[in-house]
Amino acid sequence: MGKPVHSAAASALGYQHQTWWALLELLRANHARPDAAICLELHDDIAWEHAGTATELLQVKHHQKNDRHLTDASADVWLTLKNWLDTAEPCDIDGPALVLVTTQQAKPGSAMAALRPHTRSEQIALNALERAALHEASGRIHEAREQFLALGQADRATFVSRITVVDSSPHIEDIAALVRRELRWNLPPGHEDLFMAMVWQWWDEQALALLQKRMRAVDIGMARAAIAGLRDQFTRALLPTIAAREETSGDALVTAHADNLFVHQMKWVGYPPVNLRNSVIDYHRAQTQAIRWIAEDLVAAEELTTLSRDLVDEWETEFEWMQIELAVTTDEATRQRAGARLLRDLSQRNGPCLQNRYHEAFFVRGQRHELADTGRVGWHPEFRDRMRSFKARS
Repeated sequence: MGKPVHSAAASALGYQHQTWWALLELLRANHARPDAAICLELHDDIAWEHAGTATELLQVKHHQKNDRHLTDASADVWLTLKNWLDTAEPCDIDGPALVLVTTQQAKPGSAMAALRPHTRSEQIALNALERAALHEASGRIHEAREQFLALGQADRATFVSRITVVDSSPHIEDIAALVRRELRWNLPPGHEDLFMAMVWQWWDEQALALLQKRMRAVDIGMARAAIAGLRDQFTRALLPTIAAREETSGDALVTAHADNLFVHQMKWVGYPPVNLRNSVIDYHRAQTQAIRWIAEDLVAAEELTTLSRDLVDEWETEFEWMQIELAVTTDEATRQRAGARLLRDLSQRNGPCLQNRYHEAFFVRGQRHELADTGRVGWHPEFRDRMRSFKARS
């Protein structure tokens, strides 16, 4: 059982390396290809496009550091060549550039060494590949060598002329530092790690959309704008959104908070289940965000205290009006509807904000639920009596 597990782990690491390498490509190409876009698993492992046409195909190979040498007999070489022979119109001189990116080091004197960008000798590479293709092999490697030899001499030369080998490329554990280096001028002083975590979160979302074919490509302009938008959240006037909704699982959170007072408060007014679920997510995100803001020294606890006081003041005004309207009403269903309407109406307001530094509605909604969890605000006209009974049972 050990070998399949190891194989699966290596494969997973390879896919992760591939997606991280795509981000590094995007950042490095910022000025070199201003109108280009990058794809994942569309034309190849990674591909560059311009106006919807592939201009460069990249095969990205990741190996453990003790697996160092790339030779002309390596499986990586011939499986990569087969992929391009099958899909990249090898005889087309105007076809996309073909790039093999590998953590291995090309063996001196090999075709792979002769195809490095700065020490190219296409004739040496062609001769070496032709010799290697004559050696016996099996399976897909044999097929690849047969396909290569089946090309005419001119077509083989054309095919090889389109290939570049980028060997000794960084391993996956080195990619994060290289990405950070590319973004060094964007790093907000004092919050560098948080900013980088937000960049990686953004890229993971883009990569997933690319792999699921919900998005075709990410162009350089889009990446530049997204990263600038993240950086702008660290200006003195604004606060970053740290707790993304995608980090939360609504059903799991509803279960985890099922016995919280704020959840019972919503149930006392018959709050509908989808709205209740979303309210729990807001509560969790707002708490997570506040904790992380304080930990990152982005917000002082006093600012949150001021916001809570403003929210309580707002609630007191609306709660009093509800009580006046219900003064002669004893019907429980009417009282529940009034409480649910109060919560709904407040939830639809953005309400007080955090000293004009943050305006995302989920945060204010979540803060209201945190106040309801402590009993400082409530929705049912008799929430205080019910709260005392609730605490007595607890």
